[in-house]
Amino acid sequence: MSDTLANLRRKIGGAVQLETVVRTMKAVAASSIGQYEAAVRSLADYQRSVELGLSVCFRHGGVGKNAQQRTGTETIGAIVFGSDQGLVGQFNESMADFVEKTLAAMPGKKKIWTVGERIEARLADAGLPLASRFAVPSSVAAITSLVGRLQLETETRGADACSELYVFHTSPGARGQNNAVSQRLLPLDAKWQRTVAKNAWPTRNAPQLFGHEEATVRGFVREYLFISLFKACAESLASENASRLAAMQRAEKNIDSVLVKLNRTFYRLRQNSIDEELFDVISGFNALSEKAPARTAQK
Repeated sequence: MSDTLANLRRKIGGAVQLETVVRTMKAVAASSIGQYEAAVRSLADYQRSVELGLSVCFRHGGVGKNAQQRTGTETIGAIVFGSDQGLVGQFNESMADFVEKTLAAMPGKKKIWTVGERIEARLADAGLPLASRFAVPSSVAAITSLVGRLQLETETRGADACSELYVFHTSPGARGQNNAVSQRLLPLDAKWQRTVAKNAWPTRNAPQLFGHEEATVRGFVREYLFISLFKACAESLASENASRLAAMQRAEKNIDSVLVKLNRTFYRLRQNSIDEELFDVISGFNALSEKAPARTAQK
């Protein structure tokens, strides 16, 4: 009985320690989600400025110049964001399935850049052509350098140039659910260009376009791509931590359930042990009480 109680004490102690670790990971995940969401919100003003600049360029140069008709022989580029951390459920699996199905519906050659070793392995198993792999950033400060390297890598000219460029990432959804989404970055969508071109200028002074128009447009488009990739990376990291937070919440609930059962078993066994000891004491007392009168009668 004592060995059983000792084992239960050990199990309860281990469960309590594990629950402490889970609660710490929950706090870290919740804090990370807030940081990445704040990083996305901080881009709002800059994105507004870039879109205002693009609106002027589109009004001067016309809308739809970058639109292309797909012939089926182009190279389609894709940037895929995954996760290299554990305790995120089916995060990489869901993204790999989504990328495979989406690209399978597009004619032409494929060229894929991955952010994360695990998502690269999943896509390689699916037989998709991979170009380069980048490490998943571990903080908000590391996103900028990653996006810069991605832009340099995808701006390849010549025979290896991509006629279309897509980004695949996971976006936080309602009630803690994550959604795999894709966005075409290049060529710019004609409908989106028309919408941007209609943006009202914030002042009464009419905007003017100076310098080389094509170079100006390329500069603004490069900044637009930077914002899009930064947001995709930040949303992917926020979704990853949301998945981890949900996993930790489930783990905490399971640990609480196990602790309730262990404590209930422990108290029941301890009470049985106490009862047995009391019965032994009472039995011994009764036995001594019966012998005492017999000795008195002999005297």
